[in-house]
Amino acid sequence: MLPTGAKDTQLRDSNNQKVHPQPMEDTTNQNPEALEALITKLFTNISSLKSAYIQLQTAHTPYDPEKIQAADKLVISELKNLSELKHFYRENNPKPVCVSPQDSRLAAEIQEQQSLLKTYEVMVKKFQSEIQNKDSEIHQLQQLIEEANQKRVKLEKNIKLRGLSMKESEGSGEENGFFPVDLTPELFTSAVESAFKAIHDFSKPLINMMKAAGWDLDAAADSIEPNVVYAKRAHKKYAFESHICQRMFSGFQQENFSIKLDNLTVTKESFFHQYLALREMDPLDMLGQNPDSIFGKFCRSKYLVVVHPKMEASFFGNLDQRNYVMGGGHPRTPFYQAFLKLAKSIWLLHRLAYSFDPIVKVFQVKRGSEFSEVYMESVVKNLIMDENDQKPKVGLMVMPGFWIGGSVIQSRVYLSGMKVNE
Repeated sequence: MLPTGAKDTQLRDSNNQKVHPQPMEDTTNQNPEALEALITKLFTNISSLKSAYIQLQTAHTPYDPEKIQAADKLVISELKNLSELKHFYRENNPKPVCVSPQDSRLAAEIQEQQSLLKTYEVMVKKFQSEIQNKDSEIHQLQQLIEEANQKRVKLEKNIKLRGLSMKESEGSGEENGFFPVDLTPELFTSAVESAFKAIHDFSKPLINMMKAAGWDLDAAADSIEPNVVYAKRAHKKYAFESHICQRMFSGFQQENFSIKLDNLTVTKESFFHQYLALREMDPLDMLGQNPDSIFGKFCRSKYLVVVHPKMEASFFGNLDQRNYVMGGGHPRTPFYQAFLKLAKSIWLLHRLAYSFDPIVKVFQVKRGSEFSEVYMESVVKNLIMDENDQKPKVGLMVMPGFWIGGSVIQSRVYLSGMKVNE
């Protein structure tokens, strides 16, 4: 059939020849069965896309990277199928000059599905961004784990190598072939400094909690060591550091640190191995692996003597933490973890002291002793001597001293009755 207006009219080309116009192809209505199949594929594809999108959402709660990646690939596959259907339709169905109502309805449905498709594409991009962020976090965590494992392997390797070096030295008749490389006075001096700092650091939260609980700090300081004349009221903090020091170092001169052991013989090599094993570890992690180890017993016993029950009850309103420790546990509370840092530093110092040959010996200074610059160091600088020129007297020992070979590591003391040059 000819187009409207061309039924009775014949056209001529430039050569004045008669031209019979061909009827315009309408592929939209040419094959209804093919169009019906196309629409069925379209809606089936949309349904599959919805299902894949739901799977993608479900994989995020709880977060499962493998399921997310699988669902993401499925969504992308369905989007590609939709895109292919769209291009196929456009290539085989150019826009007709005249649009029938049926074509308009079909075009509206296609437009609606295209709008839905764009919405899904936006959501997919959003999820892909979230997946990339999660993957980045996972990658960072994996790197941290890998670094930690490398440190652990390196530490284990060093311990084994040192152990082999020691055995080889013993087999060749060399004396102390294992220790001269690692055990030096400087190493021990560094450990003493760390222990002194740990005592100071733990005294801070202890004093702050006493303040918060309404304690009379002046009375508390006097109860630790009465009649000490402090140059400043702030210096009474040294009384609490002295209290911590006295209890933490009690038993230091004994090989087992006053801990009851079942006929366990400890060699110098094992002392040093224990030092190396704990030096790079978090004390709570080590106790988590072996809560009843000798170090675990040390921590429990020292906590119970450093923190008085009345003190703990005023801090927390109960003795739950104390009872937990007495029962063999190691609580993961901030206060106990702060104490473990202190316990670790003193324990390492003891392990190191017994690694030397001869053993490093500890000495303490009694209150009232005359100050000696050879064996003592004042924790407060810029002191002013009295006019009567009497030698200053020790009011508190804040840190003991040590004999290491022929050398002396001075004891830290607070001198009573002195003045400070401002």
